Amino acid sequence: MPELLIELFSEEIPARMQARAATDLERLVCEALAPLNPREATPFAGPRRIALSLTVDAMVPGSTLDERGPREGAPEKALAGFTRKHGVTQDALVLENGFWVLHRAIPAVAAAQQVATVLPGLLRRFPWPKSMRWGVGSAFTWVRPLRRILCLLDGQVVDFTLAEGEDNGHGLKSANLTEGHRFTAPGAFAVASTKEWLDGLRSRQVEPDASARRTTIAEGVARLAREEGLNVVADPGLIDEVAGLAEWPVPFLGQIDDAFMTLPPEVMQVSMRVNQRYFALRNADGSAAPRFAFVANLLPSDGGALTIAGNERVLRARFADARHFWDIDRASTLESRVPALDRIVFHASLGSQGERVRRIVRLAGVLAGMTGADRTQAGRAALLCKADLTTGMVGEFPELQGIMGAYYARHDGEPDSVADAIGAHYMPRGPQDDVPKAPVSVAVALADKIDMLVAFFAVGEKPGGSGDPYALRRAALGVIRIIRENGLRLDLTKVFWEAAQGLPEALRLAPDLDLLPEFVADRLRVQLRNEGARHDILAAVSVGNTDTDIVRLLARAKAIADMLATEDGRNMLAATKRAANILRIEDRRDGPHEGTPNPALYTQPEEKALAEALHRTIPAVEQTIARERYADAMRDVASLRPVLDQFFEKVTVNDPDPAVRANRLRLLSELRRMTVLIADFSQIEG
Repeated sequence: MPELLIELFSEEIPARMQARAATDLERLVCEALAPLNPREATPFAGPRRIALSLTVDAMVPGSTLDERGPREGAPEKALAGFTRKHGVTQDALVLENGFWVLHRAIPAVAAAQQVATVLPGLLRRFPWPKSMRWGVGSAFTWVRPLRRILCLLDGQVVDFTLAEGEDNGHGLKSANLTEGHRFTAPGAFAVASTKEWLDGLRSRQVEPDASARRTTIAEGVARLAREEGLNVVADPGLIDEVAGLAEWPVPFLGQIDDAFMTLPPEVMQVSMRVNQRYFALRNADGSAAPRFAFVANLLPSDGGALTIAGNERVLRARFADARHFWDIDRASTLESRVPALDRIVFHASLGSQGERVRRIVRLAGVLAGMTGADRTQAGRAALLCKADLTTGMVGEFPELQGIMGAYYARHDGEPDSVADAIGAHYMPRGPQDDVPKAPVSVAVALADKIDMLVAFFAVGEKPGGSGDPYALRRAALGVIRIIRENGLRLDLTKVFWEAAQGLPEALRLAPDLDLLPEFVADRLRVQLRNEGARHDILAAVSVGNTDTDIVRLLARAKAIADMLATEDGRNMLAATKRAANILRIEDRRDGPHEGTPNPALYTQPEEKALAEALHRTIPAVEQTIARERYADAMRDVASLRPVLDQFFEKVTVNDPDPAVRANRLRLLSELRRMTVLIADFSQIEG
């Protein structure tokens, strides 16, 4: 079975584009070579190449193509057009079922010919996120200048060129040549198979397998740290990025000068990561270690002494910059920076950051009363929470906003609760991040996110489709997580209304604000679905329900889910749906059938039993729901199962006597009225 190896060797490919490019190459080649049944495809990606190894059939088998032409007796011009189109004479056609038919034999195509036919076009339309032109004489583009094309089928070069008409394709044509490490093994060498290609590259200090490079980096850095009694700060994204920068990764440890150890650990980590792609290390107690890890792109001949010294020198310069910002920023208090926020535009329709801060201060005060936070401290933290946006450190490293605010607040002598709230008000930044727990932090974090939601909905900038430029879905999920994980009892509709009162008067009654509760409810359903919970039950609780107390909604949903986990609950659900279906049909005929049933019209003991059970249960359910004792309410509801079973087994609802029939429908209507107090059971699956 022939082996096909394709390698596209270029100048350095941005690390963030490599994995996607390898996946695209695999997909496009397999689609283009589908007639050859491609299989066992293995993509490779690295700093200077993407490649694909796969096996294919030796040839595309021959076939016959049948094309039906004009009807017998059709005008001569129609027949002439058909034969001219296919380059045949009328003698090549046969009459079948009243039509002229051409049976065309398509010869078999060798795999090499098929590959040579499809690859040039495939490479010309390769979907790089960004590509560039270079040189002259060709419009062919690639992410960086493409230098070599290796294409081997069963050890033989598949001949093709990128030239197309007057476009010379930069003179690129397929060959059996590749290159090793740029510095330690420069120059081309020939290969005849995927194994030779892998062995040849690895012997020339190039690891073409991205997963192998990641493993080398992760395990190598962890081993070096462990030998020093240290831990590596987990950073999978940095490992991926470094794996896309080094063809032959070799981890080392360097030393940090004691003079920089007084910098905040977050500053050191971000400076190392953003500027140098270094890994931060921690002591066993979690404090910042005076060491860092980095990855060289080759094995130095001196064991790494010069490489380590060079990286330490570079890091000293970076930390000196960070030290400069740290010292300059602390010369001014956060409070003194607040007026400068008025000169920073937040949004053209929503004013400056200063105006946004004033809205957050007001809303944090409102939320403090709902969350048990100290109103004065919540307002103080809200006033200062965006002030670090004007500092040099946050200007250099935006990742540190909030974090630096907390450090500077403590330096200014602000209370710990205020500093903590400033540091935590962006949390949770993602699904894996913690949520604020302290009351002041909770109030400010909620105020920040709710102001975002209300303000952007008010100006009509709500998310649409996959677009969410202001990360409002993430803000809504943050609000939900803070409320759920802190067990807060908030009426979100009321909170949204309070937040809207801080907007310019013309925006306070914007029509899109009415969409916010449902937007948050949708996010809650998405979150439950991701957790594997019964989102259909939440939908059943939410339909027709104006309650936006998330904790209460979830408690009701859980009580229903617990009830439906029992046999009585499942049978109760089935009986309730049956009653609803009967009423829906009969209401369309001559309904609605509402009102109090007449006991005098009961003719069977089963309907009397159901009526008595409903008479007893409905008030109990109303009381337990009002007291938020949802488990008790579900137990009361489930207790109806025996009488309901008997009713549907023994009683014919559509009795021939119209009065009896109407009375029985009113009885079912009573059951429906009770279940509506709990949820719309028609939304529940099963």
